[in-house]
Amino acid sequence: MKLAAIAAAALVPVLLFTTNASAAPQTVTYKLRASAAGQSSDFTLDQGVDASAPATAAPGSAVVVTIDPAPNTIPSEAGGRQVREIKGLALRLPVPANSTFTSASLSGGSGLGGTPTVALRGTDVVLSVPGPIKGGANFELPTVTITLAAGASGAITTKLGGTSYDAPGLTFTAVVTVFGFPIDAAAKGYPDPSPVLTTTTIG
Repeated sequence: MKLAAIAAAALVPVLLFTTNASAAPQTVTYKLRASAAGQSSDFTLDQGVDASAPATAAPGSAVVVTIDPAPNTIPSEAGGRQVREIKGLALRLPVPANSTFTSASLSGGSGLGGTPTVALRGTDVVLSVPGPIKGGANFELPTVTITLAAGASGAITTKLGGTSYDAPGLTFTAVVTVFGFPIDAAAKGYPDPSPVLTTTTIG
C-alpha cells in the first residue's frame, strides 16, 4: 500500500506537461484522472491548439479542417521520482454533425519516439502516438488534417473529443520509477470547458 500511495502521489506533477509559447489562438484545459496500483489522482492539463477551416462551404463540397497542437515537454522528474516515458497517447476528434468523413492525414510533429497514425474509429478521428516519449524530452504532436464532405445545410462545428472520465478524449500512460520499479500510470480525460475550434456555415 505504501508503494501504491507514493506512486499515486507522483502522478500529478508527472502529467502536467509544460506548454511552450505558440501562436495557438486557444488554450484547452483537460480534466484528467491517472490511476496506478489501485490509487487515483485528478489534475488538469492545459494544451494550446491552433485550428482552421473555411468560414463557408457549399452543400456537398469538401471542407478541410486542420488541428495543430502546440509543442510540449515531458518532465524528467516529478515528486522526486524519475519520469521514464510517456506512451500510448490517443487524441480523439469527433466527426462534426452536418458532415461526412472523407479522409485524414498527418504532417509535422517531432520527438514522438515512434510513428504516429490517424484513423477513423467509429465516429471519431483518432490520432495515435505509440511513443515512447522519454522523460525530459521536447515533443510536438503532428498537425491533423481532416477532409469532410459538407451536408445539405447548417454548420460544421469542430471540437475536441471527450465528455467525461468514462468517455475520454485524451488517454496515455506515464511510466514513473518508484523505489527502482517502473509503475504504469494510465491517464484519461476530457476538455472542460470544451471550446469550439472551428465553424463552417453551409450555404
